[in-house]
Parts: sequence; structure tokens; C-alpha cells
Amino acid sequence: MGAVQSLDRKLFSEWLQRVGDNALILGHRVSEWCGHAPVLEEDIALANQALDLIGQCTLWLEYAGEVEGQGRSADHLAYRRDAAAFRNALLVERPNGDFGQTLMRQFLFDAWHIALLRALKASADPRVAEIAAKAEKEVAYHLERSADLVVRLGDGSAESHARMAAALAALWRYTGELFHDDATDVAVAEAGIAPLPSSLRAEWEATVRAVLSEATLDWPGESWQHGIRGAGGGRQGVHSEHLGFILAEMQFLQRAYPDAVW
Repeated sequence: MGAVQSLDRKLFSEWLQRVGDNALILGHRVSEWCGHAPVLEEDIALANQALDLIGQCTLWLEYAGEVEGQGRSADHLAYRRDAAAFRNALLVERPNGDFGQTLMRQFLFDAWHIALLRALKASADPRVAEIAAKAEKEVAYHLERSADLVVRLGDGSAESHARMAAALAALWRYTGELFHDDATDVAVAEAGIAPLPSSLRAEWEATVRAVLSEATLDWPGESWQHGIRGAGGGRQGVHSEHLGFILAEMQFLQRAYPDAVW
């Protein structure tokens, strides 16, 4: 526990915000399908998945606020930060597009997310381990579902195969950021709180390769190494134009009526 206690609180809070922001932004993106999914079953499933992610985000951001020690709650961090202060990966910002793009984005993230949470269950920080254990149960279902649908659509009709291939090609360049280590990651890893992002690549790649093979989708290769990376991506406050639109919708009520309660 000594390394955890000696870790700079700002760095620890930064890392917690990264994990929480991924869940928050993706949860909001997925929620955009509510009432618009192609079939009722998918509408309900996506809404529940969004609720899972928002619930996870609340736990991570609440802890981030406590560690930071500046009196900011999970709601404050979610609804009152500007775009440059968000630390999510660019992948989760990407537009929903068609249903195939939404599913491929979810699958690529789920495969990474489950690997992270499994590792975090062994965290030297008890609170992190507890949150990870709870979230893992939900994310295991998310991955099972997204992988199954990627396979069904990839190995389905000619049109569904083409759409899944197009989605994979469009999203692949954003996966490299998930495995980029920076100074914050190193400090948190040295404290025994979390694994280095780069250490998750092998498990993620094994999962993704297996599913893409079953879905009859070609492995895109290592081109992701030359795409978006964490040092120049969302985790450092540099985002695509899409985050601004997400926040405008997500934060409207809190900004229009600060501290409103019901």
C-alpha cells in the first residue's frame, strides 16, 4: 500500500477520470440509439448497456473527485468540464453511424475494457479493485453480445458483411491509442494500481482476431500503430469535433440550470 499512498493525487485522479470518461462518453453515444434501434430487442439491449456504462462512470468519477480533493463530485466532473478536460479515448467519441459501425465500435472497446477490468481486480487499491469487480460482470455480457453480433453480421449477407468490413476499416486507426503508455500510466502502474495499457494488447488482440476470423472479416494488420495515439489523442485533451456535440447535449441541463435538484 506504500506505493499507492505515495502516488501523486493529481496523477491518480487523472487516471480515474480516463477510465470514467471512457464509460461516460460511450454510454452517452450508445444511449442515442434509444427509440431508434432497428428492432425493439436491440433498442432495449442498447439502453441497458448505456445504463451500465453510466453507472460505471459514476463510480470512477466519484472516486476521482475524492482523490482530487477539490470538492468536485461525479456530476461536477461529468457535466461541468469543458471538452479539453475530458480524458477519454477517441474511439468512444466516434459517431454511431449505421448499426454495424456502432457494434464494431462497441466490440473493439469491449475487448479492451474486459482485459483492463480483469487486471484491475488485482489492484493494490481496494476501491479500484472493488469497482472493477462489479463492472467486469456487466462488461463480460457487453463483450459476449457485441462479439456475437459482429460474427452474425460479418458472416451474414453480402450487405451485412460489407458494412461490418467498412466499420472495421473506419474504426481501426483509433484502437492504437488504447495501448499507448504515458507518464501517468507508468506512475499508476508502478504504484500497483493498474497495468500498463501496452500490457493489455496481447489479450485484446487474441480476442479480436478470434472474433474477426469467425466473422469472416480480414485482420486489418498493424496499421493502427501509425494512427491516433494517446499522446496526441483524447487522453491529453485533444478531441475530435464530435465530443463538442456530445457535451452540448449531455451537459445542457446542468449548464442551463446549475445545481438544479428534483
